[in-house]
Parts: sequence; structure tokens; C-alpha cells
Amino acid sequence: MTPMVWIVFTLLIAVGEAMSAVKIERIGYQGWSNCYLISNGRIELVVTADVGPRIIRCAFSGGRNLFKEYPDQLGKAGEKEFRLRGGHRLWVAPERLETTWAPDNAPVQIRVEEGVVEATAPVEPGTGLQKQIIVKMSDSEDSVEVLHRVRNMNPWRIEFAPWALTMMAPGGRAVTGFPPRGRHPESLLPTNPLVMWAYTDLSDPRWQFFPKYLVLRQDPQRAAPQKIGLFNPHTWGAYLLGSELFYKETLADPAAAYPDFGCSFETFTNDEFLELETLGPLRPVEPNGVVEHREHWRLMRDVRLTAWTQEELDRVLAPLLRGR
Repeated sequence: MTPMVWIVFTLLIAVGEAMSAVKIERIGYQGWSNCYLISNGRIELVVTADVGPRIIRCAFSGGRNLFKEYPDQLGKAGEKEFRLRGGHRLWVAPERLETTWAPDNAPVQIRVEEGVVEATAPVEPGTGLQKQIIVKMSDSEDSVEVLHRVRNMNPWRIEFAPWALTMMAPGGRAVTGFPPRGRHPESLLPTNPLVMWAYTDLSDPRWQFFPKYLVLRQDPQRAAPQKIGLFNPHTWGAYLLGSELFYKETLADPAAAYPDFGCSFETFTNDEFLELETLGPLRPVEPNGVVEHREHWRLMRDVRLTAWTQEELDRVLAPLLRGR
């Protein structure tokens, strides 16, 4: 290769890398003047800085938001009470009003470095916890890594679990999977809990049960809430809205204790939204100690099922669950 050809080749690689790089810019969004748009040219997220930490938007570039938004709560800040607002948030489990429902209505500190957005909230006055969400988008794939951190700023040890909740826009269906199935009498031991709440109604037509999957449909005409939890070492949940699919996954430790009778995944719906929720293990956290909970997200477009059957779900989910 001649020196001139080598120079041209090197420049082409540099141009290609520059074109594929993740772009991060400060923008106004839905009434907030301080938000951060993260995009790789195919997918985009919006992280709020006036409240949070929170990811309020997830979409294909220029497309509809796959996350729920409450229009009357957007663009506002400083409220004394917790606001759902929409999007993706970080809580702690087990669920208690005084700790879990602590307001996240204050400005967060944003740090941008090498394609990563780090949103750090102030210490919560009522809980002594400090929450952080770190977002890293792939250059080459429609995928995102979301790292959740909770630091104990109290002078005493406390026990809690990180809890990552994603509020999906109405009108779609959620899917999650059970651990690998077996046959009787070869498989005699239980494989996982399936956890109910007092308001869980398994006769509700929004539920569909398959040998490998659980499906929950969001219905704007049905106000009654529904919720189920389960444990799966490979914890994952997907949401199909039209032909666009949001998928998130995390790894769970079978040897650890988890909240809510051992749940690493929970899903909730009412007439306004549906949530995909993953949980980390319950751990005692020393003063200034930190727990982390990592999720991986993927988006897929042009996803079409001919019917809601196990065979069709196998076909659609195969690219995401291959090797699991």
C-alpha cells in the first residue's frame, strides 16, 4: 500500500468512526430547559437534569417515545411530593412510602464524558440515600447500558435493594420469561417463585400464560391494577408497542436474597401505563457504601407477530435470548 493510499484509508476510517460516534447535546425537552439528548443516529434517549435521575425518553431517532409521559407533570420541578412523570427511574426496595417514594424533584448533577451521561441526585433528606444513573449508548448497535447506583450517606448501616422501573407508553404488551422448563418426573424441584399481590387477579384477561412466557397487556379501558413478580437468573422483560420492541435484561444471583418473596422481575399495569421492573438483591450497606444494578437495553423495529403464541414469541425473541 502506497503512502498516499494509506493516508486516504486512514482518513476514511476516521470519518467512519466520527459518523458512528454517539452524540450528546444539551437540549430543552417538554418544558425543562436542562436535558441531555443521547443519540447514535438510530436510537435516542433523553436524560433530565432539572429533576431526577430519570430517563424520560427512549425512541428510535425522531420516533415516538416508547416511555410513558404525564404531560401535566413535565417541565415542572421542586414539588414536595413524589411525581410519577413517566420514563425510567431508580427506587429502593422493599417498597415503603417513606423510603421508596422519596421525591426526585430536585436538579441533578450531570457529567458527560466519552459518550457517557452520568446523572447524580443530591442526597435525599428523608432517606440519606444518593441515587445515580449512568447511561452508555452503543456506537454500532441499537443498545444501551444503564448502570444504577445507590449510595448510603447515613452514618449507620441500612439494608435495601436497587429497583429499576421503566414506565412504558400505553397500548402495548409486556413479555417476560421463566427459567428453563423441564418435565416431570425428571424435574422434581421448584425452579422459581411466582409472586402475587393482594390485587393480583389471574382471571383478568390482560394476562396470558405460556409454558415459557408470561404476557401482560396494557389496556387503557381497564383501570384495575395488576402485578406479578418472579425470579429468573437471566432476568428480562420486553414491551411490544405497535411494531417497535423495547427489551431490557439483567443478571440475578440465585444465591442472594431478593425482595418481595424473592423477585428479580416485576411487572405492573393499570389504565395509564405498564411497568417493566428489575430488582437487585437485598444487601446491608455500610455508611458511604454503594450498591450497583446494571441493565442492558435493546430496541428492535418491524417486529410483527402473526399471533400471540409461544411459537411466535420464540421466533421474535430468538435474537435477544439466543444462548440464554
